[in-house]
Amino acid sequence: MLLDQETENEIIFELCQLLGRAILPLRRYDRPGAPAEGFGTAFFYTELVGATDDGEVVHEWLLTAEAATTGAYGEIGLRPSVTDPAEGAAEPIVLPDFADQWLRLPELGLAAMPTGGLHGYAEDRGWSWRTQQVADAVAADAGVIAGVGAVPGSAFVLALGVGDDGSRPLEAVIERVVRDGDELRITAELPAGYLGAPVFAVRTGADGALAVHCLGLVLPGRDGGHPVATFDRIRTALVEATAGYR
Repeated sequence: MLLDQETENEIIFELCQLLGRAILPLRRYDRPGAPAEGFGTAFFYTELVGATDDGEVVHEWLLTAEAATTGAYGEIGLRPSVTDPAEGAAEPIVLPDFADQWLRLPELGLAAMPTGGLHGYAEDRGWSWRTQQVADAVAADAGVIAGVGAVPGSAFVLALGVGDDGSRPLEAVIERVVRDGDELRITAELPAGYLGAPVFAVRTGADGALAVHCLGLVLPGRDGGHPVATFDRIRTALVEATAGYR
């Protein structure tokens, strides 16, 4: 769906408010102290796996593009807004053997990390996470994905960019998304740091109101744009990859 500029700006503002604390910056490098080999963005996603009398049962993941996790060393950056107390964000989470810390799904270009270790890391250091998540209800299903056609529609990317001084500011950009055969594509090249970032679009619901959906995440660029790893495939891949542990 292609929206007018005023509505696009309203959606961007809403996304920053509702999901600005769902994303974390990634940096990968060859050895401690070496220059960064690449930057990316990861985001928290809660997968609905069932329900009990006490409520929904979810698995929480940190998702990003596989290409953002290939370094020998990596950092998951912290921001004062996502830790309680804010002082917990003083140092990034440094992970040797960075690529091995993730469940890798190369057929989708996806990397997924169960967040139990991240919560344990915080607890050991006397702080806790204060994040937002892309909920399963917001993640697009097959019907929403199928509704994206060859005519460009409004897309919104929420990411942590890369400043000239190495800072990672929260950024939200308005782009266009189209269907290209079996895949969805962002039609423009995105700046450094956007690899793995969540991509959102809007669809009219049954009640006539606009509903925001997360289509998936940004994959490495090619041909002047970026393919999107879509949530219909992400859900299926996570279920299949973890079938023996559920």
